[in-house]
Amino acid sequence: MDTATISAWGSKLIDICTSLGIKIVLALLILIIGRIVIKKLLKGVGKIKGMDKVDPAVKSFLMNFFKIALYIVLVISIISVLGVPMASVITVLATAGLAIGMALQGALANFAGGIMLLIFRPFNIGDLISAAEAEGVVKEMNLFYTVINTLDNRVITVPNGTLMGANITNITKEDLRRVDLTFNISGADIAGARKVMLEQIEAQEKVLDGPEPPFAQPVEGIPGGMAFSTRAWVKKEDYWDVYFALMEAIPKALGEAGIGGPLPAYNIVSDK
Repeated sequence: MDTATISAWGSKLIDICTSLGIKIVLALLILIIGRIVIKKLLKGVGKIKGMDKVDPAVKSFLMNFFKIALYIVLVISIISVLGVPMASVITVLATAGLAIGMALQGALANFAGGIMLLIFRPFNIGDLISAAEAEGVVKEMNLFYTVINTLDNRVITVPNGTLMGANITNITKEDLRRVDLTFNISGADIAGARKVMLEQIEAQEKVLDGPEPPFAQPVEGIPGGMAFSTRAWVKKEDYWDVYFALMEAIPKALGEAGIGGPLPAYNIVSDK
């Protein structure tokens, strides 16, 4: 190979390296600048007037979706700058998308579940719920998972697909809740017991008059006595205050009135 050929090949190699180097530098610049722009855009969208009125669950979901869409645009831009033919990219993406879709059926189910949760709204961020063997306050809803903080401050991440297929109990959705308690007494003075229980319920300032008045009635016989059911309506934020107050006040008042618990059962054995 003569000197001229070597020189020509060297010149071509330099041109290729220079061109490729410029493309790589541009791609890196686009990546760096793109990430900065995306962060500023996301921050700007979050501060748009009216966004504070959007439901937190919807806002979180939309922000996650917007972020993913922006990064997809960024990646396509980088590929385009590198000179990769878009037809080839689309073919590869379509093939990869099919393979990934089959491999990530669970993730797609979670994504679809998240959309359904936003449409039907069985709960909002801040609600106390019980679902999919988890109970706690909803802290976050993203594209694939819902984050729940339990009452003892554990964090549970539940797939949205699982939530959509589960029975969901929204404990705090309604403004009012009913405190239901059961007390067992000897059954010797049913009218007196009922009077004492109603007095203690009505003495609680946080107990409401409706949707039904305070309730105390015998519901079933038990060995050695009678089971009484009591009911009191309260605002949802007052539920536990009234619950614990009645659990303390009613047994104490029954004892002061001389109404005790169920009588002990005895087995009589006869000799034959």
